[in-house]
Amino acid sequence: MQFFFRKNKSGMNRLPASKQTGQQEGGKAASNDNAPLSGLLQVDLQELRQQLGNSSDLIIREMMIGPDNEIPCAFVFIAGLTEEQSVYRLMESFYTHSEKSEWGNPRKNAGNMEWILRHFPFAIGDIKLTNHFQAVKSALLVGHTVLLIEGCNQALSVDTSGGQRRSVTEPTSQTVVRGPQEGFTEALQTNIALIRRKIKSPSMRVETRQIGRVTQTDVSIMFIEGIADADILRQVRDRLGQINIDGILESNYIEEFIQDSKYSVFPTVTNSERPDSVAAALLEGRVAILIDGTPYVLIVPAVFAQFMQSAEDYYHRADYGLIRLLRYVALVISLLAPSLYIAITTFHQEMIPTSLLVSLAAQREGIPFPAFIEALMMEVTFELLREAGIRMPRAVGTSISIVGALVLGSAAVDAGLVSPAMVIIVSITAISGFIFPSFDMGISIRMLRFVYMALGASFGIFGIIVGLIALVLHMCHLSSFGVPYLSPTAPFRLADQKDAIVRVPWWQMYTRPEALHPSNLRRQPKGNASDPATQDGGGQNQG
Repeated sequence: MQFFFRKNKSGMNRLPASKQTGQQEGGKAASNDNAPLSGLLQVDLQELRQQLGNSSDLIIREMMIGPDNEIPCAFVFIAGLTEEQSVYRLMESFYTHSEKSEWGNPRKNAGNMEWILRHFPFAIGDIKLTNHFQAVKSALLVGHTVLLIEGCNQALSVDTSGGQRRSVTEPTSQTVVRGPQEGFTEALQTNIALIRRKIKSPSMRVETRQIGRVTQTDVSIMFIEGIADADILRQVRDRLGQINIDGILESNYIEEFIQDSKYSVFPTVTNSERPDSVAAALLEGRVAILIDGTPYVLIVPAVFAQFMQSAEDYYHRADYGLIRLLRYVALVISLLAPSLYIAITTFHQEMIPTSLLVSLAAQREGIPFPAFIEALMMEVTFELLREAGIRMPRAVGTSISIVGALVLGSAAVDAGLVSPAMVIIVSITAISGFIFPSFDMGISIRMLRFVYMALGASFGIFGIIVGLIALVLHMCHLSSFGVPYLSPTAPFRLADQKDAIVRVPWWQMYTRPEALHPSNLRRQPKGNASDPATQDGGGQNQG
């Protein structure tokens, strides 16, 4: 094979005067991104070098093709973004067939890229034709290999994307005991494939666009046609189209732009790193937004009850709300336990039984701080330990956070800075905060906890009640892509209660959530063969 490597930094080799003149003229003509290819190989290569800043990872492989090896051509790609073995197989295959093909008029046919496509088998990746520098650069930056031929003002882009990627592994933040153990990766196409393996339907639709003026990040919308509501789809497309920022590096960039309430502490867009959870959301009529470079997929619309549900709820026998009810109890404890303790011990001592009141008074004897300052110190200390455990290396992070909490709590009690009852309240609050399946909802509750502590210290239980009323009114005002945030509780929908706090068996969930307005509401027909109500003593279907 007669090809050689041409360095990028040193510019072009010596050319005849006529070609140098043509190169200068061509370079002036191609001074902007939208300029067309000139058809002069060295001119186009030099322009690509200049527009890409003579980057050292820009690889240019030149070779001579044709029956007598008289036609120059070049393969251009960026190292690290392509699968090098695919590039080399492409080059070898192209050169081999160039020797065997019947060229006819080599100079004429080499300048006709469509003739090249008809006579040369390209068995690697997707193939596109372009004649502008902007399209060529865009193809190079997503891992394609571009073929340029002397005398041809078109370029051939072959998909050879690859390089080092993280393999599919177990999800790290949304683990389950029973269920699929695969999670999304940072590769967009891999994530799309993981969802398609769950839903093998021709109605699955994928729409991809680039967002970010500099990063040009691929963002894909996935939905099931015939199930997803058209109005929700329109809102998703419109909100994504209005994003104008220089870079998108993670899914939260998109989330903050498309969420309904910009300043609410509650998330109105949920995310997941589990393909099975995203597939289940698509089957309900929701829309998934996948962003290249992050393993977290956004799901819209999102309602409050959705943040209290775990994927594992659907992989065990129906418990009719036992586990989910426990999560709501943990929600109340995590939100109100410190504030209620502060309010009762400060303003409402008459609500405490006499024996318990005497015990608490004995514990607080000698404590120099009021209950609010005491609780605030403990909560801030625990938040510091939590963040330290996350930021430290995994080998020591967990042990440091646990040991630190035990040592500091015991030392604080021995030093007379806090009471033992306060340590118990903060510990129960912290444990309850870890039960939430959604990390985003946990952050919201942690923020609101300090607000209610201040209300309890200022106005007692009356302040907490007023704060709860304001919180409920705020949540009733929220919506996510037109869907009420407290649905299906407010407004109340009886059919959707089968998968709210209570999760009934699968054979009883006939319909999809009505709040999402799916185009096809029916999930399964009534009188299913698996429904015990439709079976006789011998287990035969009566319907």
